[in-house]
Amino acid sequence: MSKLKKTLLAIIVLVIIVYLALPYYVKHAIIHQYPGIEDYKIFHNRVVEAGTYIPWEKDSAYNTMMINQATMDKIESYDPVALLVIQDQKILYEQYWEGYSDSSLSNSFSAAKSIVGLLIGAAIDDGAIKSVDQKVADFLPSFKEDGKEQITIKNLLTMSSGLDWDEAYASLFSPTTAAYYTNDLRKLVNDLKMTEEPGRRYYYRSIDSEVLAMVVQAATGKTISEYTSEKYWKNMGARHDALWCLDHENGMEKAYCCFNSNARDFARWGQLMLNNGKWGDKQLISETYMAETVSPVTYLTDDNGLHVDYYGYQWWIINYKGYKIPYMRGILGQYVFAIPGKNAVVVRLGHKRSDELIGPNRKDMYAYLDAAFQILN
Repeated sequence: MSKLKKTLLAIIVLVIIVYLALPYYVKHAIIHQYPGIEDYKIFHNRVVEAGTYIPWEKDSAYNTMMINQATMDKIESYDPVALLVIQDQKILYEQYWEGYSDSSLSNSFSAAKSIVGLLIGAAIDDGAIKSVDQKVADFLPSFKEDGKEQITIKNLLTMSSGLDWDEAYASLFSPTTAAYYTNDLRKLVNDLKMTEEPGRRYYYRSIDSEVLAMVVQAATGKTISEYTSEKYWKNMGARHDALWCLDHENGMEKAYCCFNSNARDFARWGQLMLNNGKWGDKQLISETYMAETVSPVTYLTDDNGLHVDYYGYQWWIINYKGYKIPYMRGILGQYVFAIPGKNAVVVRLGHKRSDELIGPNRKDMYAYLDAAFQILN
């Protein structure tokens, strides 16, 4: 064997040895690269069962309203797969790209956090959780020590837990990457450490939402998929079952992300927000909790020293064109906007978002809102 072949063989063997020695999540991150909107195909999932279908009506002006070309060019520059506008509980406009349809599954990414926040409200209504001021340690034994015993459910809801976490998406070895690809979310949560006193500083942590989901599961004795189906998905008349990705077969939901559904069914969360927690003649969650959910946590400051006027209980808040708009948000530009002043819901799904921030908001958001206002006006 030539010297070159021996060298190449040695390199190959070394690469294999190094790869095999890597943590489980790193190996899977290398294989799958950056997250995508159809990642439910690479993970195990749990079904969030739908019940009796309640269809959306189509408005008499369905798809007759036009979005101007400049705005559409901006929208299409971010590789959308769905844009939906609903007003007065009727579909006013919808468009799909890349062969997607009103039934196509797409990952919510962090928009799922807003669902988790609503599950906490349901568990409080059910008496399974006393209040948002209850300690997490009442539900999770690993939070009874090392300062974690101070953390309340409210601290998690408002991203002020003080847990040691690096919300880095592009780093192969970040805890956020670990959370996405790990096969043991519970170990990841159990091993968490504190870095600062809770309730002082807002810092966006995906793990706060995951801990909330574990609290819901411990409090109710049900998986969050089961509880979501029971409290919301069936009652809201979703057309299709949703899928919630798991860390392993029959494991824990990736609650901070990875609720997979379609644009029309995602819109139901926005409509629930418009309805102040009511669907039809049934109050699914208390109006008080819904109001708290979209009340900015201005008593907290962020890394820039600014008071947080853009976040509530796992829901984002933007003030635009004179309207206060609560919304759900995911890393690749997954948005569900609820616009109370217009009695409207806007859903956008797609492959990417803007890298540019305008304050706490992504620049691409304004294109979708501008499009909606063109249609709604």
